[in-house]
Amino acid sequence: MLEDARIGERSGPMQFRLEGRVIFFATNNIHKFQEAHLILEKYGIAVGMLRIRALEIQSESLAEIAASSVSDAYRKCHLPLIVEDAGLFVDELKGFPGPYTAYAFKTLSNKGLLRLMGENGNRAAKFRSVVAFLSVKLESPMYFEGEVSGEIVEEERTGHGMSGFGFDPIFKPSGEHKTFAEMSTVEKNEHSHRARALMKFAQWYKNYPG
Repeated sequence: MLEDARIGERSGPMQFRLEGRVIFFATNNIHKFQEAHLILEKYGIAVGMLRIRALEIQSESLAEIAASSVSDAYRKCHLPLIVEDAGLFVDELKGFPGPYTAYAFKTLSNKGLLRLMGENGNRAAKFRSVVAFLSVKLESPMYFEGEVSGEIVEEERTGHGMSGFGFDPIFKPSGEHKTFAEMSTVEKNEHSHRARALMKFAQWYKNYPG
């Protein structure tokens, strides 16, 4: 299902217009799409949301997972595509959940991960993101990485933030007082792993022949 493929036909507080150079983000997560839209529009890149089932391999490498997913999605639609894969790497848990973050959230949730952490352990953690891109002019996917260091807070904190999904309510980036879930989308994009990966992609894409 392609969302917002027609210009100016979305009602509501956010209207996504496909103007300028257009790519598609293969995702079922509207929050990820909203974050990507705000980043990419600053670079004159229009992005549409493409709901498509893409293969997700089991791997210890986020880059391998993202590259496999974008290749599978591209075979199904033949559109210029990005996919994004992210992981939360917790020091106390020896890097868990890492590439298995989505599954861990579904099975454990934030409260379950906090129970695994305990109260007195090392709370350092990193969020990592890989954005993979594929189009007709590429023989294999390009990928771009982003990372942010921070810590796992002691309890879920959402406040009035608009960006909270997944493990966002328990992750606070270094030097900040808010968790990702307490931040607005604009605030989160100033710090997040996903934003950093997307900006690297956007800077590269400016010189891509299309």
